Amino acid sequence: MCGIFGYIGNKNSIKECLQGLKLLEYRGYDSAGIATIQDAKILSFKSPGKLIELEKKINIFKDLKFDLAIGHTRWATHGSPTLANAHPHFDEKLKLAIVHNGIIENYASIRKKLLSKNILFRSETDTEVMAQLISYYYANDLLKAFDKAIKELTGSYAIALIHANHPDEIVASSKESPIVIGFDDNKDEIIISSDPNAFLGRNLNILFLKNNEIAHIKNKKINIYDKNLKIIHKKTERLNSKNISFSKNGFEHYLLKEIYEQPLTIQKAFLGRIQLKSGEVEFEDFNLPKSFLKKFKHIIITACGTSYHAGLCASNFFQKYLKINCSVEIASEMRFKDLNLTKDTLIIAISQSGETADTLSAIRKAKENNCHILSIVNVKNSTIARESDSSIFLKAGPEISVCSTKAFTSQITVLYLLAIYFARSRNLLEKKDAQIFLKELKKIPNIIKKILKKRKEIEKIAQKYAIYNSFFFLGRNLMYPTAMEAALKLKEISYIDANAYPAGEMKHGPLALISEKLPIVGFCLNEKTYDKMLSNLMEAKARSAPILAIASKKSYGIEDIADDIIWVDKVIDDLAIFPATIVGQLLAYFIAIIKKTDIDQPRNLAKSVTVE
Repeated sequence: MCGIFGYIGNKNSIKECLQGLKLLEYRGYDSAGIATIQDAKILSFKSPGKLIELEKKINIFKDLKFDLAIGHTRWATHGSPTLANAHPHFDEKLKLAIVHNGIIENYASIRKKLLSKNILFRSETDTEVMAQLISYYYANDLLKAFDKAIKELTGSYAIALIHANHPDEIVASSKESPIVIGFDDNKDEIIISSDPNAFLGRNLNILFLKNNEIAHIKNKKINIYDKNLKIIHKKTERLNSKNISFSKNGFEHYLLKEIYEQPLTIQKAFLGRIQLKSGEVEFEDFNLPKSFLKKFKHIIITACGTSYHAGLCASNFFQKYLKINCSVEIASEMRFKDLNLTKDTLIIAISQSGETADTLSAIRKAKENNCHILSIVNVKNSTIARESDSSIFLKAGPEISVCSTKAFTSQITVLYLLAIYFARSRNLLEKKDAQIFLKELKKIPNIIKKILKKRKEIEKIAQKYAIYNSFFFLGRNLMYPTAMEAALKLKEISYIDANAYPAGEMKHGPLALISEKLPIVGFCLNEKTYDKMLSNLMEAKARSAPILAIASKKSYGIEDIADDIIWVDKVIDDLAIFPATIVGQLLAYFIAIIKKTDIDQPRNLAKSVTVE
């Protein structure tokens, strides 16, 4: 989950590294550091806390200019977020510096071996073990020492390394954790990163390291070696992102900006894909065989966090229109379950970043069973996209806030389009019915715009409810996973204990928790379950719970039950996820404002979860 950035070129490497780390800080902000080489010695700058603390240290040395540097922004796994545990890490002789993303599972045994050789350790991390091991094997050939060391490692890693005796070289490698290398046409600048987002603002040729490949960068050359240290030739791609940059556009937080972008991002997700006249859906570069699309018998959706909630919503839709079983698996659990995977199973993997380690492990297990993999991702060239048989891209643009908002609604949009696509291709959905649904979907951006205009109203309600320390979010049918997502937003950015429950299940235990100190947020936007929701909320009201309802305009009965109501335009049941979600996002945001939390970078969290 950490961010790695390395630079070798004709610009000030320290400044370039800092800029790259700023683009990666959403991957971890427990600590940060940069290392370079000066007069055949490693020179480093490290600081616990956010990147701004490191920048303060470096600004003292404004005139320092170097051609090479590696940097790191950390999300702690082994060892607390202290100065000693911050990357880069070094060998005992301070001749070697390394930055690392991933987890080395056998670090304890390697550390024990090195301690028996009287090697001194300075940190608690698994990364320092790698630095010390490489140094132990070093005999003036950096590449051979690196190769010998990584062959002993068990686990996942993305590594970048420099050595004081090799002042114009960077060595990098990857195993189950991404490394991408970008370079201009003349190789005047060569950049290494754990995430292509670090290349924003540049036009570059890029290549990705596969498992066990090693990159050796020296004298404007990039040599890629396989596990046997034989040179291999890799295909490059072009990334044109010179005119793309991160900006809050006047909003106080990236999160709020991304909430407000949703009318546009939802539109981007369906534009060019909806053929309203024919009632068809088309996806660009859709590579799954048509013969398979007509015969698959089972769908398994796998995802984590917010993407898992999107999968839960979509599963109802797939079963409704395809008349086949669709299950949803939490990716971190899927690889440990016996799911009877066959060649007739379609796996749909959902991940905003396309780098989620748990989801990657799940699809790799599925591939071992000859399943077809379709990924729904927001980042082209991401690992999940590259390892899937086909991918559909959200086209939502970079999502910078750790708390996901626009990616979720784009995922729902794409998944719903996919269900229509499958149903039409199997002749299970009439043209007229597809047209009706697609017309309703196209109305959603304008409905969301109306909700965004309720900002002051929702902010006022947030002020009333921010005094509570726990919440229950209730929904039925599609409103239940919607409630799960809303509860997650509140947990993530306000640090409030928020639980989501199927409303009908309250009487089977959770009612014991209900009191005047536990507010209920009721999602009442599904017509099919509306009467049942009223009954469930009445059960909570009878036990003195404060009730906040999200309901469609002109709904009956809710005013007699709820203490507060946020009214939204009426939409069909299948699309009620959208207005309910926007309300939930805004409510969480304004409560977090009152709580004065770090909204874009909540404590203990990182954007791309690249460790299991």
